[in-house]
Formats: sequence, C-alpha cells, structure tokens
Amino acid sequence: MAKHFFFLCSFTFLIAFQFAYSKPQLVTPPPLPVLPLPSYSQIKWQQREIIMFLHFGVNTFTDSEWGTGQENPAIFNPVRLDANQWVDTASQLGVNLVILTAKHHDGFCLWPSKYTDHSVVGSPWKNGKGDVVQELVNAAKSRGVDMGLYLSPWDRHDGRYGQTKEYNQYYLAQLQELLNKYGSVKEIWFDGAKGSNAPNMSYYFSDWFSMVKELQSTINIFSDAGPDVRWVGDEKGFAGSTSWSTINRTSLSIGNGSIVDYLNTGDPKGTDWLPAECDVSIRTGWFWHKSQSPKNLTDLLDIYYNSVGRNCVLLLNVPPNTTGLISETDVVRLKEFRGAIDLIFSTNLAEKCSVKASSQRGGKNGGFGPENVLDNDHLWTYWAPSDKKEDDHWIEFKAKSNGGLRFNVIRIQEAIGLGQRIIRHEIYVDGARVAKGTTVGYKKLHRLAKGEVHGNGVRVRIMGSRGGIPLISSIGLHFDPFWHPNGH
Repeated sequence: MAKHFFFLCSFTFLIAFQFAYSKPQLVTPPPLPVLPLPSYSQIKWQQREIIMFLHFGVNTFTDSEWGTGQENPAIFNPVRLDANQWVDTASQLGVNLVILTAKHHDGFCLWPSKYTDHSVVGSPWKNGKGDVVQELVNAAKSRGVDMGLYLSPWDRHDGRYGQTKEYNQYYLAQLQELLNKYGSVKEIWFDGAKGSNAPNMSYYFSDWFSMVKELQSTINIFSDAGPDVRWVGDEKGFAGSTSWSTINRTSLSIGNGSIVDYLNTGDPKGTDWLPAECDVSIRTGWFWHKSQSPKNLTDLLDIYYNSVGRNCVLLLNVPPNTTGLISETDVVRLKEFRGAIDLIFSTNLAEKCSVKASSQRGGKNGGFGPENVLDNDHLWTYWAPSDKKEDDHWIEFKAKSNGGLRFNVIRIQEAIGLGQRIIRHEIYVDGARVAKGTTVGYKKLHRLAKGEVHGNGVRVRIMGSRGGIPLISSIGLHFDPFWHPNGH
C-alpha cells in the first residue's frame, strides 16, 4: 500500500510540475497597420472585382446617349423585358452586384415615383403598372446578387432643375423613395455630368450622402469625391500604372475636370481610403444601339488587366436592348470573357514550387512565412519580412521539376486590410528582370511585355514600402494563351 501511495504522490507531483512550468506557444503579433485603412464595405466591394452596369431607359428607344427630357414616356415599351435574363448574364460573368440607371439625365424614372409622372406610369409597358427597379430587385435577390442604383443629379425634364432648394428637395425625396422601398442597396452612383448649356445648379451632395448613410448603413457611395469609391478619371476602363487606393478627399470635387490625373493615380500620402472604380461599356455607347457591336475578347482582356489588374474594380456596362433583353451577341461575348479569365487564372504554377524569402517576421514559426502567399486567403494571411531595416525584401520560387516554369502573367496581392504599402517592385526570372512596377494594392497583374518566359527561379523584389515592410498575401504565376505581344 505504501508503494502505491508513493507512486501516486510522485505521479501527481510530476504532472503538477509540468503543468506549472509548461508555457503555451506564443505567436508573434501582426505588424502595425499603415493608415488609412479600408472599411468592411470597401473590402467587400474590392473583392467583387467586376460589377455590371445596366444603362436602360428612353434613350434605348430613341437611339441616343443623352435624352432631351422631352421624350414621351409612351416610347418606353420593352415588351419582352426579363430582369432574370439580365441577372443570369451577370452571374455567368461571375458578377454579384448590378447597378441600374434608375433615372438618367433625361429625367425618366424606371420606377413609379410619387414625385413625377415622367416615369413608367406613362408607358404602355404593363399598362403603366410596371416597375423595372422592382423586377431587377426580385431577380437579383432570388439569385443572391446585390443591387446598386444610379440616380442622375442632372435632370433635363423636371422644371425645378435650376432652382437650388426646390430641386434638391425633389432629388432627396426620390433618393429616400429608392433607398426605403427596394431593400438593401450596396452601391449608389453620383456624378457631375451635365451639358454646357444646363441651368446653373448647386447640388447638396453633403446632404445627399448623409441621407444615404442614414438609410443604408452598408452602402458604398461612388462619386468623383467618394466618400467610399472614386471615379478613375476616364471612361476607357483603364487605371494608372501607379494606382493608390489612398487620396486626399479635400483635393476632390465632383464634376471638376482638372483632377482626372489625380483620380487616376491616387496619392501615397493620401489621408483617405478611396479606391477607384473603372467604368466602361461593352459597346461604344452606354445605351444600346442597333448599329453597335460588343468589344472583342482582346479588348475586354486589355480592360481587365488595366483595371482589376491595377488595383481597381471594373464596372462593365451591358445595356439591354429595345425588347428588354441583353442582346445575344453580348451574352456570348461575356461568356467568352469569363471563360478566358478562368482559363488564365485557374492554375497557379507557383503552387508547384518551393518558396523562400529574405526574412520573415517572428522567425520560422512566427506565422508570417512565405508559404502564406500560396494559400486561398488573399487578404488576412500574408508573408511579412522582419522589422529589420532592409532596402531589399524578396520572395523567391523555385521549380521542383526539371521542366521548369512557363508563364506570361505574374499576379501579386497585398494584405490591404493593414493598408496599401508597396511603392516599387521588380520581378526576375533566373536573374533577368522581366517586369517592374510601382503600386500593387489588392491586385497587380503583370502581363509580360515580351510574352512567355521559361525559367526555374522567380524572384519578386520589393524595393520600397510605406511603413517600412511589405505584406504580400498572394502571388501567382499564370499562363495567358490569348496574350501575343508583337504578333508572336
């Protein structure tokens, strides 16, 4: 009995001793963020990558881009209108947010507004009982697609336009109508477009923005000056080769043509997180015209590389035709576009490589190793080098097979949840530089100017960062079979 008692006491003491002196494995905390930072809604917006714009209204039936405001509502008669087809087309492109021109410059409203009869109520479509906005909301909701709206500030029909107080009251009333009646709206579009002969008019943008945020807490407001998303400064769908999500909002004003270059590049010293949206139409015009055809696949891929591939979101306009459907030629082209994107980026050759880096935060088991750039989280897991002062941070991939690597596109993504950092970077294959650039942001796509390369080792060098160190969340090596520079 004494031996058993001694053994039990010894065992208990040993367990207690180990428990008392064992310490949990502590991990290195993340580096401090570099301000400014995106909001939750801005991050979700950035991850969409492509959004669809739907320009539709009386201009569709008059073969024009800017209506006069004198159009008879009776011309609006899309006898086969099918919002389900619109949303299905968007979904096939991988789009999960569609934005409708609820009212364009002509003042015609695609919903039965209580504040004007210049709307669908005067149309023969559904005997004046139709509501395009509601039909699109229903179609989008049933397919898990989010809604956005454009309500043109310039109104060429309403007689109150030019009377500052009266028109702002009217505009705010319609804004409340849309944001109260149709459920969740994820983006609302404001612009400063108006003709040179339009009456002088002051818009109460601050009032409008405050009302929008009061009614829809998770919405993103787009305009030349944000406050959530900014215009890229052109309608070609191209961002600047340098593209900061940061900018100074105090330097911006809506409708100011002198700031387009600043909008295009952003500002590394900017105090506001205000990422750019690249708007462009699949056709020459924004509204449907029988004489026009969709852009070819090469042009659409150019737009993708120069928008999504330059730290922006692409807002691609696809206008329904006079029957109320998206034309089949456009549907087919969008399927080709989505298929091409999937073909290019579905395979990441870097995943078949060994990876190492110049250093890593917290050492080997610190949780910030270079292997993080190969996981499926492109935001919150990342490679972080050590805090030691270094001018040259690098991450390198080595082919494991004798065949080496064959690719022509390099993708780099930053962990933007902790700020946009990278100022300058270069890429080398077997010691030879194949690409260089400035900003990275959420996504940077290098489509190699000389075409495909063959090699065994790829090194990405970061030669300047805000906050001292870069945080890279993902890197990809891809092959684009559609890319043939110089005709080769």
